[in-house]
Amino acid sequence: MRAFMPESYLFRDRQHAGQELAEALGHLSDLNPLVLALPRGGVPVAFEVAHRLKAPLDLVLVRKIGAPGNEELALGAVIDGAEPKWVINQELVNQIAPPPNWFEEEMHRQLVELERRRQRYCGGRPAPAVTDRCVIVIDDGIATGATVRAALKGLKKSSPRRIVLAVPVGPRAEIEMLRADVDELVCLAMPEPFIGVGRHYENFDQTDDEQVIDLLARAQAFTGATL
Repeated sequence: MRAFMPESYLFRDRQHAGQELAEALGHLSDLNPLVLALPRGGVPVAFEVAHRLKAPLDLVLVRKIGAPGNEELALGAVIDGAEPKWVINQELVNQIAPPPNWFEEEMHRQLVELERRRQRYCGGRPAPAVTDRCVIVIDDGIATGATVRAALKGLKKSSPRRIVLAVPVGPRAEIEMLRADVDELVCLAMPEPFIGVGRHYENFDQTDDEQVIDLLARAQAFTGATL
């Protein structure tokens, strides 16, 4: 199948990973899929898939709702879209017992930040509707799976016809746990032991905002279609 890169690298860069992922997703081309990337690193990967499938490309933006005084402890998350959704870890909320109205206020603050980021990346283009569509969610790899899990749960609330999660690489345990959240999961490699996503790329330079904006604009041009 795949030729291994020197020093056991699986992929030269995100573009190469996206091209290989596109090969594995070719069977979805007839379903008129919508490709949604987790920014920023997922965008170059998703661009290659969208190009191969002649599918529209957009973003799925997620903002964590951290606990009061401990923002790293996620009580939930907000996911943007035509109708933004949120997910809540009710067990943690009950344990932390934040002040009255705190969660709602924090959710609103994160929604404002999501809108700011969408404006930055997509200009005036609104988030696409996913209801009754085949949606392919793509990142450059899975580490803990927390962000993508929130994105999947939020998207599911919008009733897509089919949710596919596609990533180049991830740890087997986390990948297997995510299968319950999707209709189909494609992961090209699950190396053990898993050290980190970047370890499996020869070039894992940071994707900047300008690259994201450029790739989204190029995708709009080659699809020639509205979302």
